Amino acid sequence: MKNRIIYLVVACIASVSMHSQKLKEAKGDKEYDKFAYVDAIKTYERIFAKGYKSQDMLEKLGDSYYFKADLDNAAKWYGELFAFTQDVAPEYYYRYSQALKAVKDYKKADEMLAKFNQKSGNELRAKLASSQKNYLDQIKKNSGRYNIENAGINSQYSDYGSAFFNDKVIFTSARDTGSFGKRKHTWTGESFTNLYSADMGDQGALSNAKRYGSALNSRFNESTPAFTKDGKTVYFTRNNFLDGKKGKDARKSTLLKMYKATLEGDQWTNITEVPFNSNEYSVAHPALSADEKTLYFASNMPGSLGQSDLYKVAINSDGSFGTPTNLGNVINTEGRETFPMVTSDGELYFASDGHPGLGGLDVFVSKVQADGSYKDVQNVGEPVNSPKDDFGYLINDKTRLGYFTSNREGGQGGDDIYKFKENKKLICEQMLSGIVTDKETGLPIEGAKVTLSDASFKMLKEVTTGKDGKFDFGLVECESKYYLKTEKTEYNTVETPTMTAKETGKTEVPVELEKTVKPVKPGDDLRTAFGIKIIYFDLDKSFIRPDAAIELAKILDVMEQNPTMEIDVRSHTDCRQTAKYNLALSDRRAKSTIAWLIAKGINKSRLTGKGYGESQLVNNCGCEPTNESNCTEEQHQANRRSEFIITKL
Repeated sequence: MKNRIIYLVVACIASVSMHSQKLKEAKGDKEYDKFAYVDAIKTYERIFAKGYKSQDMLEKLGDSYYFKADLDNAAKWYGELFAFTQDVAPEYYYRYSQALKAVKDYKKADEMLAKFNQKSGNELRAKLASSQKNYLDQIKKNSGRYNIENAGINSQYSDYGSAFFNDKVIFTSARDTGSFGKRKHTWTGESFTNLYSADMGDQGALSNAKRYGSALNSRFNESTPAFTKDGKTVYFTRNNFLDGKKGKDARKSTLLKMYKATLEGDQWTNITEVPFNSNEYSVAHPALSADEKTLYFASNMPGSLGQSDLYKVAINSDGSFGTPTNLGNVINTEGRETFPMVTSDGELYFASDGHPGLGGLDVFVSKVQADGSYKDVQNVGEPVNSPKDDFGYLINDKTRLGYFTSNREGGQGGDDIYKFKENKKLICEQMLSGIVTDKETGLPIEGAKVTLSDASFKMLKEVTTGKDGKFDFGLVECESKYYLKTEKTEYNTVETPTMTAKETGKTEVPVELEKTVKPVKPGDDLRTAFGIKIIYFDLDKSFIRPDAAIELAKILDVMEQNPTMEIDVRSHTDCRQTAKYNLALSDRRAKSTIAWLIAKGINKSRLTGKGYGESQLVNNCGCEPTNESNCTEEQHQANRRSEFIITKL
């Protein structure tokens, strides 16, 4: 019966980043006489001083100091990066802004932060655009997840507002139990409501309804109890009536208040008001958090955004209360938000007519975030919601069995309680985990510190990998961006962005760490130390291009730092063109590479080289005898490579 709800709710309320670290002396393989160690960051700084630069190199230089909290040097290298290009990932705008603050360049820091917000706002805009789609389509998508039926204890009057209590369900009813002094409410024509109990069957069916808690029931309305797990304390809603006295507001109306009672033996006693009650506004419909340290309720107290808002208040260890806090405008609207319920998973269910729904009060759900805020309020859909009032949602978050109240067509009374089984959760849940491995060996890394931050770089959690190299952050938000910063002594720090899926499931992030200082030995290819995939040459040309010079400068620096090192330059081509032509072309390129290094000061006695043409392909992309191949360009590119093999240390 809709007037009953109006009375209770309205009138009353009702990337990879480099990090230079000092290392212990590495032990060499007994098969080799000695090792050389390549410190990439120092190499980058030296070749930058010689005039060579690239975006990747500058990003790594800036990151190496940023992650060491050397923000002065980070600002320097990020400054060089942005002078070189501004086509960078959004996180570099954020890092640069933080580094600029360290050097007190606040104006430029604010500019960078504004650009970060702008560039990283694409996800937010997408969500806002999504939220403005036809809400009926979204409700339809959320529908069909429940099996519902009459709970089995409804009467011809209003029955609503259920709560779990041991193996029973306590609910509110306006049914007439046959007393001689029938007190009826003038608005509804029904008796004032009282609390009733019902036995709960295995599948949620209710039976054997009878009046409950004579001390709790008065000659006015009682409703919506919330019990502690030990069954010793109850919070409940009642009209402003205690110890035989009825309170009224300035307009002579009797509003709703919340009361607390304790169980002694089998009797409820010590009925007291909560301290944030008032004669001038209503407080009603309590719900306890899983740890019973927070009490949620509905009220139209000063500061409310609408006709009734949802609030929470801390329950202190001594039983006292904190100051009520409004749940904010993500949850509350100018309309009615009421009948809260919170699961152990942090799901807040509530009824609202302010959020888009099917009509009247609909049931909605939102997940509490790590910082206590809420977002992504969702309509739970049909068949729980209907064109009429649907509210009083209650669920066992383990069995997913529960109850809700509705005054929909086809019911027995003004409001009826329905039982349900939820077959699929609406709230998306993502598990975020991964494994940290050595990039070169592929072996898991134990003791790596992995830090999880949100899209605004606010740190959320920190874990350390075990012997298997695995880490697990547990539940995180769906369709959200996170950053995973992975640190380990002797390895470069890596910050890995990841986006969780929009459906319930698991997001697994593999993280590879690269040694900060790498041991090399005779027979090793220097290009692998820097990830050099190819020294680019123009088609049919053998002179050194500017972009190739940046890669060769890395080889040059290593040879300068290791004056006894000797290198064999090996040049390879793909299969296109004739074998004879490719052999000659690769040989010219090897000689051109050697000539460049000699011109930069490397003694020619330290260099040998040869072209191998297409004779040492790394895949099955041969062309003989037709000079034709069905391989992709990427496959051909794998064969076009230069190797820098250490022949002597």
